[in-house]
Amino acid sequence: MPVGGPVGAADGDERLPVATQTQPALLVRASGVLPWRLRGGRLQFALVHRPRYDDWSWPKGKLERGEEWAAAAVRETLEETGLEIRLGTPLPPAWYGLGERDGRAQLKQVRYWAGTVCGGTGELEHEIDEVTWLEAGRARERLTYRRDREQLDAAVDAHDAGRLDTWTFLVIRHAHAMSRGAWKGTNADRPLSEAGGNRAARMVPLLTAYRPTHLLTSPSVRCVDTLAPYATASGLTLKTRRSLSEEGFAQVPDKAAKQLDKVLAKAEGTALCSHGPVFPDLLRTLADHTPKGRDRTMLTRLAKDNLDKGEVLAVHVAGAAAEAQVVHVERHRPPR
Repeated sequence: MPVGGPVGAADGDERLPVATQTQPALLVRASGVLPWRLRGGRLQFALVHRPRYDDWSWPKGKLERGEEWAAAAVRETLEETGLEIRLGTPLPPAWYGLGERDGRAQLKQVRYWAGTVCGGTGELEHEIDEVTWLEAGRARERLTYRRDREQLDAAVDAHDAGRLDTWTFLVIRHAHAMSRGAWKGTNADRPLSEAGGNRAARMVPLLTAYRPTHLLTSPSVRCVDTLAPYATASGLTLKTRRSLSEEGFAQVPDKAAKQLDKVLAKAEGTALCSHGPVFPDLLRTLADHTPKGRDRTMLTRLAKDNLDKGEVLAVHVAGAAAEAQVVHVERHRPPR
């Protein structure tokens, strides 16, 4: 049993803290990753050892102020393991109590993703003294906390179902732009507002977490400028497609869907930035590639209600072309 570890966590029999109406529990937000790989056809996962608690768990850590969950997961994994990660499909979250702070109960929420290693030196941080890759069965035995096995079991089930090895399609609605009434130029040249520019800049670590290798955008300034900060940070080239613009879509609506077909055929991480009127057709097509359930319902509803301006929809896909199947859908909405 680890000494000094999270209260009630060692034997997996965590009890959530009781909050009262006058003293709600303090929520501690954290993100983590289950790095995975195949060696000789065998599924392996990376676990980290923390000497402070003498425990084995998944790399994870608290969100910084204003940080998004997915960005925190990648940052914390890099800081703890020295490994650069590309996020894959989300895994079940964990909730557990941390005892009291200043007389108030604390409740910790940790969101997890499967992740593949795409770089890094492997140099360890001071909080971690060992990283080890283990096959699923041995990893389950090594994990200190029973709650951590839920993510492991979900990842193994996804692998067995052919849904762990995914690529991510990022569907992005351009950030907030100057109003049509306030702008004297053409609609295509209408720029982002100050708030929109801030959202585009803050989007960089979020997009970096999924590491798209292809960037497609409407040629309209407000779309180009939404993806430009990430293009600069990643060194990737922005490719403009008139079929993704409002004007191009109005003239030939079918071309946007053909652009989506090309993305699905290539089956490589792609970020696509466009406008509200373009998305319903694209989202309905994605829904056709999604089994019945929560994610298909979400895509169908978004086809009617649309994305928020500055929203990033992370669509995790297994397979390619006609065989492409949407495994999971995440909404990353800008703060209101």
